[in-house]
Amino acid sequence: MAKSFRNLRDKMSPEAQARAEAKARVMMEEMPLAELRQARKLSQEQIAVSLRIKQAAVSKLERRTDMYISTLRNFVKAMGGDLEITVRFPDGSVKINQFEEIDEHLEAQA
Repeated sequence: MAKSFRNLRDKMSPEAQARAEAKARVMMEEMPLAELRQARKLSQEQIAVSLRIKQAAVSKLERRTDMYISTLRNFVKAMGGDLEITVRFPDGSVKINQFEEIDEHLEAQA
Protein backbone atom coordinates (compact mmCIF):
# COMPACT_ATOMS: atom_id res chain seq x y z
CA MET A 1 0.00 0.00 0.00
CA ALA A 2 1.34 3.42 -0.93
CA LYS A 3 2.02 5.95 1.79
CA SER A 4 1.00 9.55 1.41
CA PHE A 5 3.75 12.10 1.06
CA ARG A 6 2.24 14.10 3.91
CA ASN A 7 2.65 11.15 6.30
CA LEU A 8 6.25 10.65 5.21
CA ARG A 9 7.02 14.37 5.56
CA ASP A 10 5.47 14.50 9.01
CA LYS A 11 7.87 11.79 10.15
CA MET A 12 10.90 13.82 8.98
CA SER A 13 12.82 15.96 11.42
CA PRO A 14 12.25 19.75 11.16
CA GLU A 15 15.78 20.10 9.79
CA ALA A 16 15.14 17.48 7.08
CA GLN A 17 11.85 19.16 6.19
CA ALA A 18 13.62 22.52 5.85
CA ARG A 19 16.32 20.98 3.62
CA ALA A 20 13.68 19.34 1.44
CA GLU A 21 11.72 22.60 1.10
CA ALA A 22 14.90 24.51 0.19
CA LYS A 23 15.83 21.92 -2.43
CA ALA A 24 12.31 22.05 -3.90
CA ARG A 25 12.50 25.87 -4.14
CA VAL A 26 15.81 25.66 -6.03
CA MET A 27 14.36 23.07 -8.39
CA MET A 28 11.36 25.29 -9.09
CA GLU A 29 13.59 28.30 -9.79
CA GLU A 30 15.50 26.49 -12.54
CA MET A 31 13.98 24.21 -15.14
CA PRO A 32 14.08 23.53 -18.87
CA LEU A 33 11.42 25.05 -21.13
CA ALA A 34 9.56 21.76 -21.53
CA GLU A 35 9.23 21.32 -17.76
CA LEU A 36 8.19 24.96 -17.36
CA ARG A 37 5.50 24.52 -20.01
CA GLN A 38 4.26 21.36 -18.29
CA ALA A 39 4.26 23.08 -14.89
CA ARG A 40 2.08 25.79 -16.44
CA LYS A 41 -0.27 22.99 -17.61
CA LEU A 42 0.17 23.86 -21.28
CA SER A 43 0.57 21.46 -24.19
CA GLN A 44 3.00 21.83 -27.06
CA GLU A 45 -0.04 22.21 -29.31
CA GLN A 46 -1.34 25.17 -27.27
CA ILE A 47 2.05 26.88 -27.51
CA ALA A 48 2.19 26.12 -31.25
CA VAL A 49 -1.20 27.75 -31.82
CA SER A 50 -0.13 30.84 -29.88
CA LEU A 51 3.16 31.12 -31.79
CA ARG A 52 1.54 30.21 -35.13
CA ILE A 53 3.94 27.34 -35.68
CA LYS A 54 3.59 23.55 -35.82
CA GLN A 55 3.71 21.38 -32.70
CA ALA A 56 6.89 19.72 -34.00
CA ALA A 57 8.60 23.13 -34.07
CA VAL A 58 7.69 23.63 -30.40
CA SER A 59 9.27 20.27 -29.61
CA LYS A 60 12.46 21.33 -31.40
CA LEU A 61 12.51 24.68 -29.56
CA GLU A 62 12.25 22.94 -26.21
CA ARG A 63 15.29 20.79 -27.02
CA ARG A 64 17.51 23.64 -28.24
CA THR A 65 20.39 24.81 -26.10
CA ASP A 66 20.91 28.01 -28.09
CA MET A 67 18.29 30.36 -29.55
CA TYR A 68 17.59 33.99 -30.27
CA ILE A 69 16.42 36.06 -27.33
CA SER A 70 13.36 37.07 -29.36
CA THR A 71 12.45 33.40 -29.86
CA LEU A 72 12.75 32.72 -26.13
CA ARG A 73 10.76 35.88 -25.32
CA ASN A 74 7.94 34.81 -27.66
CA PHE A 75 7.90 31.30 -26.17
CA VAL A 76 7.67 32.73 -22.65
CA LYS A 77 4.91 35.15 -23.71
CA ALA A 78 2.98 32.22 -25.19
CA MET A 79 3.04 30.69 -21.68
CA GLY A 80 1.71 33.95 -20.22
CA GLY A 81 5.01 35.28 -18.86
CA ASP A 82 7.54 38.02 -19.52
CA LEU A 83 11.24 37.46 -20.09
CA GLU A 84 13.74 39.51 -18.11
CA ILE A 85 17.50 39.22 -18.52
CA THR A 86 19.51 39.96 -15.40
CA VAL A 87 23.27 39.90 -15.03
CA ARG A 88 24.56 38.97 -11.58
CA PHE A 89 27.90 40.25 -10.36
CA PRO A 90 29.50 39.71 -6.94
CA ASP A 91 28.64 43.31 -6.03
CA GLY A 92 25.09 43.41 -7.40
CA SER A 93 22.69 42.66 -10.26
CA VAL A 94 21.74 44.62 -13.36
CA LYS A 95 18.68 44.06 -15.54
CA ILE A 96 19.53 44.35 -19.24
CA ASN A 97 16.83 46.37 -20.96
CA GLN A 98 18.12 46.83 -24.51
CA PHE A 99 16.17 43.79 -25.70
CA GLU A 100 12.93 45.31 -24.42
CA GLU A 101 13.69 48.50 -26.34
CA ILE A 102 14.17 46.50 -29.55
CA ASP A 103 10.89 44.67 -28.95
CA GLU A 104 8.99 47.92 -28.34
CA HIS A 105 10.53 49.44 -31.49
CA LEU A 106 9.46 46.41 -33.59
CA GLU A 107 5.94 46.51 -32.15
CA ALA A 108 5.67 50.23 -32.99
CA GLN A 109 6.60 49.48 -36.61
CA ALA A 110 3.97 46.74 -36.97
